[in-house]
Amino acid sequence: MRQQLVKFRTAQINGLRGLLSEYGEVMPQGRAGIVRAIAPALERVAERLPAMIVESLREQWARVARLDREIGEIERRIALWHRGNGASRRVAEIPGVGVLSATAVVAAMGDPRAFSSGREFAAWLGLVPRHKGTGGRVRLLGISKRGDKYLRTLLIHGARSVLTNSKAPPEWAVRLAERRPLNVAVVALANKTARTIWALLAHDRAYQANVASQPA
Repeated sequence: MRQQLVKFRTAQINGLRGLLSEYGEVMPQGRAGIVRAIAPALERVAERLPAMIVESLREQWARVARLDREIGEIERRIALWHRGNGASRRVAEIPGVGVLSATAVVAAMGDPRAFSSGREFAAWLGLVPRHKGTGGRVRLLGISKRGDKYLRTLLIHGARSVLTNSKAPPEWAVRLAERRPLNVAVVALANKTARTIWALLAHDRAYQANVASQPA
């Protein structure tokens, strides 16, 4: 539900930005930028456009505000559920896994024992490379992208943040990023995160950084 509302809000903002640009008002990129610039922009166009058009623009911005409130309420409920769920709290201790990722993965996984291993869970998320073999040679392709796209995206974004913004990213992932494209290292770290999540939930353990610091 939340991701659908976020997509709809983004579409509304982009549509509004496009309309305003047609009337000579170029909005800054990003949601925060348009929030700052929208009020004076609407005042300026109100001085030179028909009232019907201006009112339509204001109504579209009002829809964005309503979506903001709906998304905020959903996030409040998610945070409340997270605080009361031990499994979600344990998962959120993993670097790169926030409240949204933790609650989504716990809800999506269900019984962790339904997966025989962390690798199987990572494969279910589409975070393992595809293989192509010809003439006795096996070539690794991109990730399979099976399973829950939203959850896979959350884990990949989290892994990218750890690798590029963390003060102490895993050394093995840093070394991999030095040898291979950054996205390869990011996906490898997301794969490791998925395996760690499964291990914590399947064995009812708490996260320990020194145990999870090595690649699987």
